[in-house]
Amino acid sequence: MSLYSRIRTGVLAGAAALTMMAGAAQADSLADALADAYRNSGLLEQNRAVLRAADEDVAIAMSNLRPVVRWLADITREFGDSQTSGLVRQSERTTVTVALNAEWVFWDGGRTRYQVDIAKETVLATRQALISVEQAILQRAVNAFMDVRSFYEIVQLRRNNIRVISEELRAARDRFEVGEVTRTDVALAQARLAEARSNLAQAEGDLAIAIEDFRAYVGRAPGNLTPPPAMRMPARSVDAAKAVAMRQHPDIRAVQFEVTAADLGVLLARAATAPEVSLNGRLNLTEDFDNGNYVRGGSIGVETGSTLYQGGQLMARTRKAIAQRDAKRGELLETQRIVAQNVGTAYARVQVAQAALRAVDEQIRAARVAFRGVREEATLGARTTLDVLNAEQDLLDAQASRITAASNEYKAYYALLAAMGLLTVDQLNLNVPQYDPTAYYNLVKDAPSAISKQGRQLERVLESLGKQ
Repeated sequence: MSLYSRIRTGVLAGAAALTMMAGAAQADSLADALADAYRNSGLLEQNRAVLRAADEDVAIAMSNLRPVVRWLADITREFGDSQTSGLVRQSERTTVTVALNAEWVFWDGGRTRYQVDIAKETVLATRQALISVEQAILQRAVNAFMDVRSFYEIVQLRRNNIRVISEELRAARDRFEVGEVTRTDVALAQARLAEARSNLAQAEGDLAIAIEDFRAYVGRAPGNLTPPPAMRMPARSVDAAKAVAMRQHPDIRAVQFEVTAADLGVLLARAATAPEVSLNGRLNLTEDFDNGNYVRGGSIGVETGSTLYQGGQLMARTRKAIAQRDAKRGELLETQRIVAQNVGTAYARVQVAQAALRAVDEQIRAARVAFRGVREEATLGARTTLDVLNAEQDLLDAQASRITAASNEYKAYYALLAAMGLLTVDQLNLNVPQYDPTAYYNLVKDAPSAISKQGRQLERVLESLGKQ
Protein backbone atom coordinates (compact mmCIF):
# COMPACT_ATOMS: atom_id res chain seq x y z
CA MET A 1 0.00 0.00 0.00
CA SER A 2 1.38 3.42 -0.98
CA LEU A 3 1.92 6.26 1.49
CA TYR A 4 -0.98 8.17 -0.05
CA SER A 5 -3.23 5.14 0.34
CA ARG A 6 -2.28 4.72 4.02
CA ILE A 7 -2.94 8.40 4.72
CA ARG A 8 -6.21 8.24 2.83
CA THR A 9 -7.29 5.13 4.77
CA GLY A 10 -6.43 6.76 8.10
CA VAL A 11 -8.35 9.91 7.26
CA LEU A 12 -11.40 7.97 6.16
CA ALA A 13 -11.24 5.82 9.30
CA GLY A 14 -11.13 8.90 11.54
CA ALA A 15 -14.06 10.49 9.76
CA ALA A 16 -16.02 7.23 9.80
CA ALA A 17 -15.37 6.86 13.53
CA LEU A 18 -16.80 10.31 14.17
CA THR A 19 -19.81 9.50 12.01
CA MET A 20 -20.47 6.37 14.09
CA MET A 21 -20.04 8.33 17.30
CA ALA A 22 -22.47 10.95 16.08
CA GLY A 23 -25.10 8.29 15.79
CA ALA A 24 -24.37 6.28 18.94
CA ALA A 25 -22.71 8.58 21.49
CA GLN A 26 -24.54 10.64 24.04
CA ALA A 27 -25.10 14.34 23.46
CA ASP A 28 -21.90 16.28 24.00
CA SER A 29 -22.47 19.99 24.59
CA LEU A 30 -20.01 22.86 24.53
CA ALA A 31 -20.38 23.18 28.32
CA ASP A 32 -19.42 19.50 28.67
CA ALA A 33 -16.32 20.01 26.55
CA LEU A 34 -15.27 23.10 28.51
CA ALA A 35 -15.79 21.33 31.84
CA ASP A 36 -13.66 18.37 30.71
CA ALA A 37 -10.96 20.69 29.37
CA TYR A 38 -10.81 22.35 32.78
CA ARG A 39 -10.85 19.01 34.58
CA ASN A 40 -8.23 17.26 32.42
CA SER A 41 -5.72 20.04 31.77
CA GLY A 42 -2.15 19.23 32.70
CA LEU A 43 -1.20 22.87 32.10
CA LEU A 44 -3.63 23.97 34.80
CA GLU A 45 -2.14 21.39 37.19
CA GLN A 46 1.33 22.72 36.41
CA ASN A 47 0.36 26.31 37.19
CA ARG A 48 -1.53 25.29 40.33
CA ALA A 49 1.73 23.80 41.57
CA VAL A 50 3.47 27.08 40.71
CA LEU A 51 0.87 28.88 42.82
CA ARG A 52 1.41 26.52 45.75
CA ALA A 53 5.14 27.26 45.53
CA ALA A 54 4.34 30.99 45.74
CA ASP A 55 2.13 30.26 48.78
CA GLU A 56 5.12 28.68 50.49
CA ASP A 57 7.14 31.88 49.99
CA VAL A 58 4.69 33.57 52.39
CA ALA A 59 5.34 30.85 54.97
CA ILE A 60 9.11 31.17 54.47
CA ALA A 61 8.98 34.94 54.98
CA MET A 62 6.66 34.56 57.98
CA SER A 63 9.09 32.15 59.64
CA ASN A 64 11.68 34.93 59.86
CA LEU A 65 9.50 36.63 62.48
CA ARG A 66 9.87 33.68 64.83
CA PRO A 67 12.70 32.39 67.03
CA VAL A 68 15.30 30.02 65.63
CA VAL A 69 16.14 27.15 67.97
CA ARG A 70 19.10 24.83 67.39
CA TRP A 71 20.61 22.01 69.39
CA LEU A 72 24.24 20.94 69.35
CA ALA A 73 25.91 17.80 70.71
CA ASP A 74 29.60 16.97 70.88
CA ILE A 75 31.57 14.04 72.26
CA THR A 76 35.34 14.41 72.51
CA ARG A 77 38.02 11.82 73.40
CA GLU A 78 41.34 13.32 74.46
CA PHE A 79 44.47 11.25 74.95
CA GLY A 80 48.23 11.69 75.08
CA ASP A 81 51.33 11.41 77.21
CA SER A 82 53.88 13.84 78.60
CA GLN A 83 57.32 13.59 80.23
CA THR A 84 58.46 15.69 83.18
CA SER A 85 61.82 15.06 84.93
CA GLY A 86 62.07 11.67 83.29
CA LEU A 87 58.61 10.70 84.44
CA VAL A 88 56.20 9.77 81.66
CA ARG A 89 52.54 10.45 82.25
CA GLN A 90 49.63 9.27 80.16
CA SER A 91 46.27 11.07 80.10
CA GLU A 92 42.87 10.14 78.72
CA ARG A 93 39.63 12.10 78.91
CA THR A 94 36.15 11.77 77.40
CA THR A 95 33.75 14.71 77.56
CA VAL A 96 30.23 15.20 76.26
CA THR A 97 28.74 18.62 75.56
CA VAL A 98 25.08 19.29 74.84
CA ALA A 99 23.85 22.79 74.08
CA LEU A 100 20.58 24.48 73.15
CA ASN A 101 20.75 27.81 71.33
CA ALA A 102 17.89 30.19 70.59
CA GLU A 103 17.87 33.44 68.61
CA TRP A 104 14.97 35.76 67.99
CA VAL A 105 15.19 38.87 65.86
CA PHE A 106 12.32 40.96 67.21
CA TRP A 107 13.20 44.19 65.42
CA ASP A 108 14.82 44.68 62.02
CA GLY A 109 13.37 47.97 60.86
CA GLY A 110 10.40 46.27 59.18
CA ARG A 111 12.47 44.29 56.67
CA THR A 112 10.86 40.95 57.46
CA ARG A 113 7.38 42.43 57.42
CA TYR A 114 8.06 43.92 53.98
CA GLN A 115 9.24 40.49 52.78
CA VAL A 116 5.98 38.94 54.01
CA ASP A 117 3.88 41.59 52.26
CA ILE A 118 5.87 41.19 49.02
CA ALA A 119 5.30 37.43 49.12
CA LYS A 120 1.56 37.97 49.63
CA GLU A 121 1.33 40.34 46.66
CA THR A 122 3.25 37.80 44.57
CA VAL A 123 0.71 35.14 45.53
CA LEU A 124 -2.14 37.38 44.37
CA ALA A 125 -0.34 38.02 41.07
CA THR A 126 0.25 34.29 40.58
CA ARG A 127 -3.44 33.60 41.14
CA GLN A 128 -4.26 35.98 38.31
CA ALA A 129 -1.70 34.23 36.10
CA LEU A 130 -3.55 30.98 36.83
CA ILE A 131 -6.80 32.60 35.65
CA SER A 132 -5.06 33.64 32.42
CA VAL A 133 -4.04 30.02 31.86
CA GLU A 134 -7.62 28.93 32.58
CA GLN A 135 -8.91 31.35 29.93
CA ALA A 136 -6.43 30.04 27.38
CA ILE A 137 -7.43 26.42 28.11
CA LEU A 138 -11.14 27.17 27.71
CA GLN A 139 -10.65 29.22 24.54
CA ARG A 140 -8.69 26.40 22.91
CA ALA A 141 -11.47 24.00 23.87
CA VAL A 142 -14.08 26.30 22.31
CA ASN A 143 -12.11 26.47 19.07
CA ALA A 144 -11.62 22.70 19.01
CA PHE A 145 -15.34 22.10 19.62
CA MET A 146 -16.39 24.47 16.84
CA ASP A 147 -13.80 23.07 14.42
CA VAL A 148 -15.02 19.49 14.90
CA ARG A 149 -18.63 20.55 14.42
CA SER A 150 -17.96 22.69 11.35
CA PHE A 151 -15.65 20.20 9.64
CA TYR A 152 -18.08 17.37 10.32
CA GLU A 153 -20.87 19.38 8.66
CA ILE A 154 -18.61 20.22 5.73
CA VAL A 155 -17.77 16.52 5.29
CA GLN A 156 -21.48 15.72 5.16
CA LEU A 157 -21.97 18.54 2.67
CA ARG A 158 -19.13 17.26 0.48
CA ARG A 159 -20.50 13.73 0.56
CA ASN A 160 -23.93 14.94 -0.45
CA ASN A 161 -22.33 16.95 -3.24
CA ILE A 162 -20.69 13.79 -4.57
CA ARG A 163 -24.07 12.07 -4.64
CA VAL A 164 -25.64 14.97 -6.52
CA ILE A 165 -22.80 15.22 -9.06
CA SER A 166 -22.90 11.45 -9.52
CA GLU A 167 -26.56 11.83 -10.47
CA GLU A 168 -25.64 14.69 -12.80
CA LEU A 169 -22.99 12.48 -14.41
CA ARG A 170 -25.45 9.63 -14.83
CA ALA A 171 -27.98 11.99 -16.40
CA ALA A 172 -25.31 13.43 -18.72
CA ARG A 173 -24.36 9.94 -19.87
CA ASP A 174 -28.01 9.07 -20.50
CA ARG A 175 -28.51 12.25 -22.49
CA PHE A 176 -25.29 11.56 -24.40
CA GLU A 177 -26.61 8.14 -25.36
CA VAL A 178 -29.68 9.70 -26.93
CA GLY A 179 -27.66 12.50 -28.54
CA GLU A 180 -28.95 15.42 -26.45
CA VAL A 181 -25.48 16.41 -25.20
CA THR A 182 -21.91 15.92 -26.34
CA ARG A 183 -19.06 13.95 -24.84
CA THR A 184 -17.73 17.27 -23.54
CA ASP A 185 -20.68 17.55 -21.17
CA VAL A 186 -19.93 14.09 -19.82
CA ALA A 187 -16.26 14.95 -19.36
CA LEU A 188 -17.18 18.14 -17.50
CA ALA A 189 -19.34 16.17 -15.09
CA GLN A 190 -16.56 13.62 -14.62
CA ALA A 191 -14.04 16.39 -13.87
CA ARG A 192 -16.39 18.02 -11.39
CA LEU A 193 -16.96 14.66 -9.66
CA ALA A 194 -13.19 14.15 -9.35
CA GLU A 195 -12.88 17.66 -7.88
CA ALA A 196 -15.69 16.91 -5.42
CA ARG A 197 -13.90 13.75 -4.28
CA SER A 198 -10.71 15.72 -3.78
CA ASN A 199 -12.58 18.30 -1.73
CA LEU A 200 -14.10 15.51 0.35
CA ALA A 201 -10.66 14.06 1.07
CA GLN A 202 -9.48 17.51 2.18
CA ALA A 203 -12.53 17.96 4.40
CA GLU A 204 -12.04 14.52 5.96
CA GLY A 205 -8.41 15.37 6.62
CA ASP A 206 -9.41 18.64 8.28
CA LEU A 207 -11.92 16.73 10.39
CA ALA A 208 -9.32 14.18 11.47
CA ILE A 209 -6.97 16.98 12.52
CA ALA A 210 -9.78 18.75 14.40
CA ILE A 211 -10.55 15.52 16.28
CA GLU A 212 -6.92 15.24 17.39
CA ASP A 213 -6.98 18.87 18.54
CA PHE A 214 -10.15 18.12 20.48
CA ARG A 215 -8.47 15.16 22.18
CA ALA A 216 -5.47 17.30 23.11
CA TYR A 217 -7.41 20.28 24.45
CA VAL A 218 -10.41 18.55 26.04
CA GLY A 219 -8.72 15.35 27.17
CA ARG A 220 -11.04 12.90 25.40
CA ALA A 221 -12.58 12.09 22.04
CA PRO A 222 -15.60 14.11 20.87
CA GLY A 223 -19.06 12.59 21.10
CA ASN A 224 -22.22 13.71 19.36
CA LEU A 225 -21.55 17.45 19.47
CA THR A 226 -24.75 19.42 19.96
CA PRO A 227 -25.26 22.98 18.72
CA PRO A 228 -23.74 25.56 21.07
CA PRO A 229 -26.05 27.82 23.11
CA ALA A 230 -27.34 31.13 21.83
CA MET A 231 -24.87 33.96 22.21
CA ARG A 232 -25.42 37.31 23.86
CA MET A 233 -22.97 40.19 23.64
CA PRO A 234 -21.34 40.72 27.05
CA ALA A 235 -21.26 44.51 26.56
CA ARG A 236 -23.40 47.02 24.70
CA SER A 237 -20.45 48.87 23.21
CA VAL A 238 -16.75 48.48 22.71
CA ASP A 239 -16.09 51.16 25.35
CA ALA A 240 -18.19 49.24 27.88
CA ALA A 241 -16.28 46.06 27.02
CA LYS A 242 -12.96 47.83 27.54
CA ALA A 243 -14.15 49.19 30.89
CA VAL A 244 -14.94 45.65 32.06
CA ALA A 245 -11.53 44.43 30.89
CA MET A 246 -9.72 47.23 32.74
CA ARG A 247 -11.37 46.08 35.96
CA GLN A 248 -11.35 42.34 35.51
CA HIS A 249 -8.73 41.08 33.06
CA PRO A 250 -6.28 38.82 34.91
CA ASP A 251 -3.24 40.13 33.04
CA ILE A 252 -3.91 43.67 34.26
CA ARG A 253 -4.69 42.56 37.79
CA ALA A 254 -1.55 40.43 37.93
CA VAL A 255 0.67 43.37 36.99
CA GLN A 256 -1.16 45.59 39.48
CA PHE A 257 -0.18 43.22 42.27
CA GLU A 258 3.36 43.10 40.91
CA VAL A 259 3.51 46.91 41.01
CA THR A 260 2.48 46.84 44.67
CA ALA A 261 5.18 44.25 45.36
CA ALA A 262 7.73 46.47 43.59
CA ASP A 263 6.69 49.46 45.73
CA LEU A 264 7.26 47.33 48.82
CA GLY A 265 10.61 46.29 47.37
CA VAL A 266 11.76 49.92 47.46
CA LEU A 267 10.79 50.19 51.14
CA LEU A 268 12.61 46.92 51.83
CA ALA A 269 15.78 48.20 50.18
CA ARG A 270 15.63 51.46 52.14
CA ALA A 271 15.21 49.58 55.41
CA ALA A 272 18.52 47.77 54.92
CA THR A 273 20.37 50.25 57.19
CA ALA A 274 17.84 50.02 60.02
CA PRO A 275 19.24 48.52 63.24
CA GLU A 276 18.53 44.90 64.09
CA VAL A 277 17.76 43.87 67.66
CA SER A 278 17.89 40.21 68.59
CA LEU A 279 17.52 38.18 71.75
CA ASN A 280 20.03 35.34 72.16
CA GLY A 281 19.95 32.50 74.67
CA ARG A 282 22.07 29.43 75.32
CA LEU A 283 21.90 26.44 77.67
CA ASN A 284 24.81 23.98 77.81
CA LEU A 285 26.01 20.94 79.73
CA THR A 286 29.55 19.51 79.64
CA GLU A 287 30.24 16.27 81.49
CA ASP A 288 33.54 14.44 81.99
CA PHE A 289 33.00 10.65 81.86
CA ASP A 290 36.33 9.86 83.55
CA ASN A 291 35.88 11.70 86.84
CA GLY A 292 32.25 12.77 87.01
CA ASN A 293 33.04 16.47 86.74
CA TYR A 294 30.54 18.59 84.86
CA VAL A 295 29.78 22.15 83.90
CA ARG A 296 26.26 23.45 83.57
CA GLY A 297 25.34 26.93 82.57
CA GLY A 298 23.68 29.25 80.18
CA SER A 299 23.51 32.79 78.90
CA ILE A 300 20.99 35.29 77.68
CA GLY A 301 21.57 38.61 76.03
CA VAL A 302 20.31 41.27 73.69
CA GLU A 303 22.33 42.19 70.62
CA THR A 304 21.87 45.15 68.33
CA GLY A 305 23.66 46.56 65.30
CA SER A 306 23.27 47.77 61.74
CA THR A 307 25.22 48.05 58.51
CA LEU A 308 26.57 51.55 57.94
CA TYR A 309 28.64 50.98 54.82
CA GLN A 310 28.95 48.05 52.44
CA GLY A 311 31.00 49.40 49.58
CA GLY A 312 28.05 51.26 48.04
CA GLN A 313 25.94 48.09 47.76
CA LEU A 314 23.09 49.37 49.94
CA MET A 315 22.45 52.44 47.78
CA ALA A 316 22.82 50.36 44.61
CA ARG A 317 20.15 47.96 45.86
CA THR A 318 17.84 50.87 46.58
CA ARG A 319 18.35 52.37 43.13
CA LYS A 320 17.79 48.95 41.57
CA ALA A 321 14.50 48.53 43.48
CA ILE A 322 13.35 51.97 42.27
CA ALA A 323 14.18 51.05 38.67
CA GLN A 324 12.31 47.75 38.99
CA ARG A 325 9.30 49.61 40.40
CA ASP A 326 9.33 52.06 37.49
CA ALA A 327 9.63 49.15 35.04
CA LYS A 328 6.58 47.47 36.55
CA ARG A 329 4.58 50.69 36.33
CA GLY A 330 5.51 50.96 32.67
CA GLU A 331 4.53 47.31 32.17
CA LEU A 332 1.14 48.03 33.71
CA LEU A 333 0.48 50.86 31.25
CA GLU A 334 1.56 48.69 28.33
CA THR A 335 -0.57 45.77 29.51
CA GLN A 336 -3.60 48.04 29.76
CA ARG A 337 -3.02 49.27 26.21
CA ILE A 338 -2.64 45.72 24.88
CA VAL A 339 -5.77 44.51 26.66
CA ALA A 340 -7.77 47.49 25.36
CA GLN A 341 -6.50 46.81 21.85
CA ASN A 342 -7.40 43.13 22.11
CA VAL A 343 -10.90 43.97 23.32
CA GLY A 344 -11.44 46.41 20.45
CA THR A 345 -10.15 43.88 17.94
CA ALA A 346 -12.26 41.06 19.38
CA TYR A 347 -15.38 43.26 19.44
CA ALA A 348 -14.85 44.20 15.79
CA ARG A 349 -14.35 40.55 14.85
CA VAL A 350 -17.67 39.63 16.43
CA GLN A 351 -19.39 42.34 14.39
CA VAL A 352 -17.59 41.23 11.23
CA ALA A 353 -18.57 37.59 11.86
CA GLN A 354 -22.20 38.57 12.41
CA ALA A 355 -22.26 40.64 9.21
CA ALA A 356 -20.57 37.83 7.27
CA LEU A 357 -23.16 35.34 8.51
CA ARG A 358 -26.03 37.58 7.42
CA ALA A 359 -24.41 38.10 4.02
CA VAL A 360 -23.80 34.41 3.42
CA ASP A 361 -27.42 33.64 4.30
CA GLU A 362 -28.46 36.02 1.54
CA GLN A 363 -25.91 34.37 -0.76
CA ILE A 364 -27.36 30.92 -0.05
CA ARG A 365 -30.90 32.08 -0.79
CA ALA A 366 -29.84 33.65 -4.08
CA ALA A 367 -27.61 30.70 -5.07
CA ARG A 368 -30.42 28.23 -4.36
CA VAL A 369 -32.85 30.18 -6.56
CA ALA A 370 -30.22 30.43 -9.29
CA PHE A 371 -29.41 26.73 -9.15
CA ARG A 372 -33.05 25.71 -9.42
CA GLY A 373 -33.57 28.09 -12.33
CA VAL A 374 -30.48 26.93 -14.21
CA ARG A 375 -31.42 23.30 -13.71
CA GLU A 376 -34.95 23.90 -15.07
CA GLU A 377 -33.57 25.84 -18.02
CA ALA A 378 -31.13 23.01 -18.72
CA THR A 379 -34.00 20.56 -19.06
CA LEU A 380 -35.42 22.84 -21.74
CA GLY A 381 -32.09 23.03 -23.55
CA ALA A 382 -31.45 26.68 -22.67
CA ARG A 383 -28.53 25.88 -20.36
CA THR A 384 -25.52 23.59 -20.66
CA THR A 385 -24.28 20.96 -18.27
CA LEU A 386 -21.45 23.31 -17.32
CA ASP A 387 -23.98 25.97 -16.33
CA VAL A 388 -25.73 23.51 -14.04
CA LEU A 389 -22.48 22.35 -12.48
CA ASN A 390 -21.31 25.91 -11.89
CA ALA A 391 -24.60 26.92 -10.29
CA GLU A 392 -24.49 23.87 -8.07
CA GLN A 393 -20.89 24.65 -7.08
CA ASP A 394 -21.88 28.22 -6.21
CA LEU A 395 -24.62 26.90 -3.92
CA LEU A 396 -22.24 24.39 -2.34
CA ASP A 397 -19.58 27.04 -1.73
CA ALA A 398 -22.17 29.31 -0.13
CA GLN A 399 -23.36 26.52 2.16
CA ALA A 400 -19.78 25.69 3.17
CA SER A 401 -19.12 29.39 3.79
CA ARG A 402 -22.20 29.48 6.00
CA ILE A 403 -20.84 26.64 8.15
CA THR A 404 -17.48 28.38 8.50
CA ALA A 405 -19.09 31.76 9.18
CA ALA A 406 -21.25 30.34 11.97
CA SER A 407 -18.20 28.69 13.53
CA ASN A 408 -16.20 31.91 13.26
CA GLU A 409 -18.99 33.84 14.96
CA TYR A 410 -18.87 31.59 18.02
CA LYS A 411 -15.08 31.69 18.09
CA ALA A 412 -15.12 35.48 17.90
CA TYR A 413 -17.69 35.70 20.68
CA TYR A 414 -15.66 33.56 23.07
CA ALA A 415 -12.47 35.40 22.07
CA LEU A 416 -14.22 38.60 23.16
CA LEU A 417 -15.07 37.01 26.51
CA ALA A 418 -11.40 36.07 26.94
CA ALA A 419 -10.25 39.57 25.98
CA MET A 420 -12.57 41.00 28.65
CA GLY A 421 -11.39 38.51 31.27
CA LEU A 422 -14.75 36.71 31.43
CA LEU A 423 -13.86 33.31 29.93
CA THR A 424 -13.61 31.44 33.23
CA VAL A 425 -15.37 28.48 34.80
CA ASP A 426 -16.98 30.80 37.32
CA GLN A 427 -18.27 33.31 34.75
CA LEU A 428 -19.53 30.55 32.44
CA ASN A 429 -21.16 28.75 35.37
CA LEU A 430 -19.80 25.38 34.27
CA ASN A 431 -20.83 22.27 36.17
CA VAL A 432 -17.36 21.23 37.34
CA PRO A 433 -15.64 21.38 40.76
CA GLN A 434 -13.52 24.53 40.82
CA TYR A 435 -10.00 24.68 42.17
CA ASP A 436 -9.86 26.86 45.28
CA PRO A 437 -6.61 28.86 45.19
CA THR A 438 -7.04 29.98 48.80
CA ALA A 439 -7.37 26.53 50.38
CA TYR A 440 -3.67 25.63 50.28
CA TYR A 441 -2.65 29.19 51.10
CA ASN A 442 -4.75 29.20 54.26
CA LEU A 443 -3.00 26.02 55.40
CA VAL A 444 0.54 27.31 54.93
CA LYS A 445 0.38 31.10 55.35
CA ASP A 446 1.19 30.90 59.10
CA ALA A 447 4.11 28.49 58.52
CA PRO A 448 2.76 25.67 60.71
CA SER A 449 5.17 23.22 62.29
CA ALA A 450 5.16 19.54 61.40
CA ILE A 451 3.81 18.53 64.81
CA SER A 452 0.92 20.99 64.90
CA LYS A 453 -2.65 20.07 64.00
CA GLN A 454 -2.50 22.31 60.94
CA GLY A 455 0.82 20.77 59.93
CA ARG A 456 -0.61 17.25 60.08
CA GLN A 457 -3.59 18.37 58.01
CA LEU A 458 -1.18 19.83 55.47
CA GLU A 459 0.66 16.50 55.26
CA ARG A 460 -2.59 14.78 54.34
CA VAL A 461 -3.25 17.38 51.64
CA LEU A 462 0.22 16.84 50.18
CA GLU A 463 -0.31 13.09 50.17
CA SER A 464 -3.60 13.48 48.28
CA LEU A 465 -1.91 15.76 45.74
CA GLY A 466 0.81 13.19 45.20
CA LYS A 467 -1.75 10.48 44.45
CA GLN A 468 -3.45 12.44 41.71
